[in-house]
Parts: sequence; structure tokens; C-alpha cells
Amino acid sequence: MLNQDMVREATRLTRAGQLVEATALLQRMFRGESAPDATLRSTGRLALSRREPPIIDAKANTIEETDGAQLARTATAQPRMLHALLDRKKERSGLGLRGLIKRAPSTADIVPEGARFIEGTYSNPAGSRTYRLFIPSRYQGQPLPLVVMLHGCTQSPDDFAAGTRMNFIAEEQTCFVVYPAQRSEANQSKCWNWFRTADQQRGGGEPSLIAGITRQIMRDYSVDPKRVYVGGLSAGAAAAAIMGATYNDLYAAVGIHSGLACGAATDMPSAFAAMRQGGGPGRRVIPGDGPPVPTIVFHGDRDITVHPNNGDRILEQSIRTTSTQKQVHRGHVTGGHAYTRTIHTGASGRGIFEHWNIHGAGHAWSGGSPVGSYTDPRGPDATREMLRFFLEHSLSQQSSRPSEPPRT
Repeated sequence: MLNQDMVREATRLTRAGQLVEATALLQRMFRGESAPDATLRSTGRLALSRREPPIIDAKANTIEETDGAQLARTATAQPRMLHALLDRKKERSGLGLRGLIKRAPSTADIVPEGARFIEGTYSNPAGSRTYRLFIPSRYQGQPLPLVVMLHGCTQSPDDFAAGTRMNFIAEEQTCFVVYPAQRSEANQSKCWNWFRTADQQRGGGEPSLIAGITRQIMRDYSVDPKRVYVGGLSAGAAAAAIMGATYNDLYAAVGIHSGLACGAATDMPSAFAAMRQGGGPGRRVIPGDGPPVPTIVFHGDRDITVHPNNGDRILEQSIRTTSTQKQVHRGHVTGGHAYTRTIHTGASGRGIFEHWNIHGAGHAWSGGSPVGSYTDPRGPDATREMLRFFLEHSLSQQSSRPSEPPRT
């Protein structure tokens, strides 16, 4: 249960620039503790540039009291302090998942032989972002599907490509894959700012940059406009959910791994609440026009960073008033995780929503390579299943809306 007095006080502290104090107060609330009088009377200030948004990190965790006390000692290191406050210094669930990578992935870890992985830049009034584009070896000008992959906090396109091995599966299926890169100037931990209302709207903020990158690739290469998809991990997954809700004329399907529903949060306190407890039915959602975009969700049931309830909220938001039939399949990866796969089929009998509940898994890309960060090699293979789901879907001419100008 949220303590509204503590939420209001955390909001006040956030607006005053006291992000460490605000975060510590929210953590106390989540543990069911009351706010100490000293916290409510706090008048200290920590410097933070107004350009720097709050860090809602993919690695946020409940922390010990001693962590917060130690971090609060050095006010001059405030950006690093908040990062450390939210960072997972060690895997506390005992699952032994990969965290920070020990070395940069090699080219062989990222790109199959004969394929290309090139860099580009896109700019519009909302800013600019670089990206990396995978071009399969068999591309000879024919229209191909395009997959947009949004990395999690602290990750890079190279790291995310190596960990998911999406380029290798895309090489098998002959698809383009583009990896937009978040700038550290936009977020200290390179998180996509999924929790800010300005970055949850069509035609502005980060959604306009991601859509702009997508359209730039479609303009520069031969892309099948009916087979364009978007997926991501954690903060990138939450951003992918936003893209599906706001650009359902551009993306034929969405893949969300360990993420949150579009509109699950609108500021720092609500972001922590959604990550800790799951976005409940009272959370704001932002439905797009027309039918919902087909969506596949992966979430570990031992995820202590983004509550597994968020996977259910994503499906509830996606299905809305759609009439579906549900099929439940259970399986087990040899030497790895058991899972429950729930498929919602439409009137045509085709699966339009899938939810993979991975038993015993934490906050990491299922079936990923240990070469990348935040991966769990014990499967199931989220990359292969996500791309399989994507290629089962395409935009119909009837459901498309008129496109926006290219620079939005």
C-alpha cells in the first residue's frame, strides 16, 4: 500500500533536487516503514543539472540502510551516488545472472560472417541519437523485415546485440535489425526515459527519435513497410511498449522483455512504485487508435527489479476489449528454466498475444549469451521466439493510419 504522505514528500524532494533523499524515502515506504521526522524536515540540497532527468535504472533494487547512509556522505558525487543507489552491486537473488560485462564483445560475438553492422545518426527537433544497423549477408535490395531493438540501462547497441544474439537469428531469417543508442546526456545510466510524460507521446521526445530512426532505415534501405517490429529489455522494453501504443501504424508487433506497460509511470515516485509493485489497474494507460498491436511478453517470476506483475499489466493493456481464446503450454529447458507460455488467439485462430512466464528467472534476457550483460543463458530462447512471433504478423492496409512527416 502506498503512503500518500510519503509519496508527496518524495515528489517535493525530487522537485527540489534532493534525489538521494527522495529515493531513500521511497525505499522506506516499500519496506513498510514510516518516514522519520528528520527526513520530512530535511532542508539539505544536492546539486543536479536541470537537464539531467532522474535515473530510473534497469538495475534498481531494495537497498540496505547502510548503503544509503554511505552514499549520502559525498554530496559532490551526486550523479554517481544516485546511480550507485539504484545499481545492483551484486546479484542478491542468488541466481548468478550476468551483470556488468568483463570485456567489450568482439566483432565475432556481434556479427555473423559476411554480414555488416554499421553506424548512423538521426536528428530531429527533439535531439539526435546514433544507432547501429545490422545488414544480413543475403540482402541484395529485396524488401526485408526490420526489427528495432531498444537496449536496457547501462547497455550499448554492441552489448545488447551480443547478449541477445539477435543479429545471428536475423541472419538466419534475413532481417534488418537496428539498435538505437540512448545518450548519457539524456540519462546518466543511458536508460530510455519511459517514465516521463514528454517521452510517452507520439510526435515528440524519445518516441519521435525512435520512430525517426525507423523511418530513416526504411528510406535508406529496402524495408517491407508491413513487417516492421520493435522490442526491448527493461527500460528499453518499456520504451517499446510506448512505441507500440503510440505508433501502431508503424510497428506490426511488439516484444517486451522484463518491462512495463505504456503509461505505468509519469514521474520518479510512480516509476519506483510500478517497478516495485507492478502497475495496477489504476495506472494511466495510453491506448493507440485502432486495434492493439500484437505483443509478446517475457518476464522472470523471480525478477526483483521490475515486478513480474508488470507482464500481466502489459497483456491487460494490449488485449483491452479484444475477444481472445487462451491456450496454456508448460515446458522446461533441458538443464535450465521451466516456463509457462500463455497464448491468446483471435477470431482467426492466430496467436496475437503471448506471455512467457519464466520460472526461477530474474531480471535478464532469457536464453541470451553470457558475452553480453544482463543475460540468463538457461533459456528459453527469447530472441528466437520473439523473432518467430514478429514474423507471424504484418500490418494490414486497412489498419494503417496516415504517416506523420518524416522528422517526427
